[in-house]
Amino acid sequence: MGARVVAIANQKGGVGKTTSTLTLGAALARRGKRVLIMDLDPHANASVHLRFYPEDLDVTMYDLFMVDEAAWPGLWKRLVRRNEGQSWDVAPASIQLAELDVDLKGRKGKGAILQQAITHVRDDYDFIIIDCPPHVGILLVNALVACDLLVIPIQTDFLALHGLKLLFDTIRVLNKVLPQPIRYRALATMFDRRAKACNRVLELLAQKMGPKMFNTVVGMDTRFREASAQGRVIYDLDPDSRGARAYDALAEEMLQS
Repeated sequence: MGARVVAIANQKGGVGKTTSTLTLGAALARRGKRVLIMDLDPHANASVHLRFYPEDLDVTMYDLFMVDEAAWPGLWKRLVRRNEGQSWDVAPASIQLAELDVDLKGRKGKGAILQQAITHVRDDYDFIIIDCPPHVGILLVNALVACDLLVIPIQTDFLALHGLKLLFDTIRVLNKVLPQPIRYRALATMFDRRAKACNRVLELLAQKMGPKMFNTVVGMDTRFREASAQGRVIYDLDPDSRGARAYDALAEEMLQS
């Protein structure tokens, strides 16, 4: 079977998508799991956060989509990277990913390219975690087709609830053609327990999603921003901080599900 492929997506930006990708990956790596973080967002936030700058890279995720299948084994070796001090691998993004909808226009089976490419490295990892772009297009479709589980970070904010409809519309369309429906679970993020609105949104999410919600709730923590500014993850700064403990709890839920 190989790695579990986890896509982290929400069509509303600013909900903690990249933070969730990186911190969950780090939490699983701290438990001895072999982790690959794959950046599919043309903004390359996850890559830059981890100090992989697109202008310095000769190979990115864009190339994985553009080369022939026969070239994948060799390309993976050049694509996957790890900086000093990191205990997980990274497949970085580039702005060129934004052009894929046009570049792949006539290609057959273009929605399953990533799923097929992953078969070449699946046995090397326990988890492959994909940071998805915040809009519908060929990249998001590839991530949803390839994943075993979709994690939807939802900011505990009323506006965030509206963004969910877009994502569920995409899932419904894909489920009509996929052999199995996409499995998903929601993760409440940016929770401020002092704010009545946050508590109300959390209640609504629990009612609406039921068992599709993770028990973990990720609260606000300035350490996430500090870690990002230093090109690190929260565990490097304060492994006992509220944010770090939240993703530890999420990693445990993942391992038990």
